[in-house]
Amino acid sequence: MTRTQIKVEKPVGKLGVLMPGMGAVATTFIAGVEAVKKGIAEPVGSLTQMGHLRLGKRSENRTSMIKDFIPLADLNSLVFGGWDIFPDNAFESASKAKVLEKELIEQIRPELEAIKPMPAVFDPKFITLIKGPHVKKGPTKMDLANQLREDIRNFKNANKCERLVVVWCASTEVYTELSPYHDSIAGFEKALEDNEPNIAPSQIYAYAAIKERVPFANGSPNRCVDIKALQDLAREMKVAIAGSDYKTGQTLMKTILAPGLKSRLLGMSGWFSTNILGNRDGEVLADPGSFKSKEVSKLSVLEQILDPETYPTLYGDVHHQVHINYYPPRGDNKEGWDNIDIFGWLGYPMQIKVNFLCRDSILAAPIVLDLAIFMDLAQRSNLYGIQEWLSCYFKSPLTAPELKPEHDLQVQMLKLHNTLRFLGGEELINHLGLTYYGIVEE
Repeated sequence: MTRTQIKVEKPVGKLGVLMPGMGAVATTFIAGVEAVKKGIAEPVGSLTQMGHLRLGKRSENRTSMIKDFIPLADLNSLVFGGWDIFPDNAFESASKAKVLEKELIEQIRPELEAIKPMPAVFDPKFITLIKGPHVKKGPTKMDLANQLREDIRNFKNANKCERLVVVWCASTEVYTELSPYHDSIAGFEKALEDNEPNIAPSQIYAYAAIKERVPFANGSPNRCVDIKALQDLAREMKVAIAGSDYKTGQTLMKTILAPGLKSRLLGMSGWFSTNILGNRDGEVLADPGSFKSKEVSKLSVLEQILDPETYPTLYGDVHHQVHINYYPPRGDNKEGWDNIDIFGWLGYPMQIKVNFLCRDSILAAPIVLDLAIFMDLAQRSNLYGIQEWLSCYFKSPLTAPELKPEHDLQVQMLKLHNTLRFLGGEELINHLGLTYYGIVEE
């Protein structure tokens, strides 16, 4: 596809945002959007709402807000829904999550109370430490997928939506090895019919969304749209997919700090990371199987950034540890500690210590918003399949099979900005800058 073949359709009508998992992250996102719409708060952290884009050369002094440069769905066009294993409406769920102050959610209570989750697809094999009564029943996993497809169609019709996106906001599933039936569409669909045990709920949601031609973004480390069968299906159905695992607290800091250390060729002997977290996600991650999924996602970031094969002297023997500890008193306020052992000139050792007291759902909510809006943009632009340009939002970005993921946050942001410039018909920016010094002619 060439630039002349790209046509961004206008975002006419309502955009439905469906979320598997209507807990802390989803309700913080919904409440935040409603608060912004009422002028109660600002959409801090959202690139689609507050970000600016440089256009042309620096000497031209041209910039634009992203939402003014490229046709994005307006916040007032968003309609919210989803699934959960608990029947609580969004107001009840937000109140129990205790992320937002009571005074804030009371101001948007009617809007939140109107959002009631649909029964969820749930398998205790994949989420072992929590359970709820609000779940779907069916003779096969294909039947459950068809129930989800019907939910998607009914939601679209009932809310008079022109378009939909699905953004995963539920808990981390137990890590499982892939099976041969994950490699092909036909094999995967037969496995759904046969109730194969390694078909996870997140894969059922993704399958249902893609079959309904609805973009799907995976905000967890679940093995979901990273499997070949669903990637092939997305290309066949011409649907945008993205993932995996929101890049929020500790990993966000790693993708900021590690590229800086590498750029100065400072060596590293170890990076120790630990967290305390008390929300539902922390409870789920107390299960070793679920933590394994998160650990794989977190550990991969550092190795890809440092590239030990190219720099064996500097990064060939880095001791990298990650721990997550469930600590109920902390609630959604996660605290991360990092100890980084580095070495410099002549091998002399140094240390960096980071103590990040963050709010998990506060960091995740604007990511959900941006993914919903950018995934809709991708679908309207006929950019189907893996959306690597959205890598900045994920710990484990999806790429083409032959590529290693890019984890450097600044490189990821350049890719996102250039994709927007490409869609808007503007010149791409490479930051070479030699024309200003008479070295290279126009």
